[in-house]
Amino acid sequence: MSKDLDTYRRLVIKIGSALLVEPETYALRQTWLTDLCSEISNRHKKGLETLVVSSGAIALGRARLGLIGKRLSLPEKQACAAAGQSHLTQAYDQALAQFGLHAAQALLTLTDTEDRRHWLNARSTLETLLSLNTVPVINENDTVATDEIRYGDNDRLAARTAQMVGADGLLLLSDIDGLYTSDPRTNKTARHLPQIDSLTPDIFAMGTGANTNRAVGTGGMATKLAAAQIATQAGCDMIIMDGGAPSPFSRLENGERSTLFSATTNPKNARAQWIIGSLKPKGRLQVDDGAIKALKNGKSLLAAGVTQLKGSFSKGDAVAICDREGGEIARGLSNYDSRNALQIIGQKSDKIEDILGYTNGPALIHRDNLVMLSNV
Repeated sequence: MSKDLDTYRRLVIKIGSALLVEPETYALRQTWLTDLCSEISNRHKKGLETLVVSSGAIALGRARLGLIGKRLSLPEKQACAAAGQSHLTQAYDQALAQFGLHAAQALLTLTDTEDRRHWLNARSTLETLLSLNTVPVINENDTVATDEIRYGDNDRLAARTAQMVGADGLLLLSDIDGLYTSDPRTNKTARHLPQIDSLTPDIFAMGTGANTNRAVGTGGMATKLAAAQIATQAGCDMIIMDGGAPSPFSRLENGERSTLFSATTNPKNARAQWIIGSLKPKGRLQVDDGAIKALKNGKSLLAAGVTQLKGSFSKGDAVAICDREGGEIARGLSNYDSRNALQIIGQKSDKIEDILGYTNGPALIHRDNLVMLSNV
């Protein structure tokens, strides 16, 4: 089925090692990468913001360190990641520069997408990079990750990234052209599924044993289905397609075989549900009438509008926003911990840096991290 990428506002592209490097020599597939960056540039000119989640650092590091043809221990994998990551980022930067764009490296770990404080910091950085017309190139931080905490694949990291930045599209470029009822390489009767609207137990069962491993790479169909669950619940469509040939964007829009996992909501609603339904408030902020009016008009909560603070909370924790009578009118994620917030409430935003010696921005709670309750 064909898919019009122009319908998306923000797209995350996941690229596996098997696409980026040659399987025997671990050399970079430069022509393939340049072609992909050309497509990213063409869509960028039409307003599509793009983030890339790319494997390949360990594979490129193998060649640099002379570790081709052997099974790597965890320390050796981390050493290869350290040696290959700079080469990976440089490759993207040079390829994008040909089309007037810049790459920016961002290394994430599981903690960065699970801990709210880290999550806010990472999200803010990625949002800033996008606002500066830069293409973030994201990879798992394999130089410090261990078997106990690492993702082990970039499919789920890509889905968590899409969730973090509110992307409405996630494109997994793989070595298989979508989901089949069973592994098509071992079962000739396997049937391709062009669209999945609901991730049922039967769908998840199709990922069992359907691994896409090659000489490089760690992902499989099971991890892609796990990524689909994360993405679709966050309001993000996910597409799996074979990325081995050049021009995946054009091929997708021309109807090349793929599988679309349809989002079950939209990013804004999914985020609101997460803030309201999943996070217990750690503190309470009482605000004045002017702040309530601003919040109803979709504005951020500024420190100047807060009259009282109760509770102890960290940056990134959920807090309740209350009116003069103590009734909760909204909930959001604080940009400051309670100790610092107590110092700046009632103060104008341009005074925050003078008071604290730093600033996390002019808002105590940014509008993107704030949800008005339905009864207000």
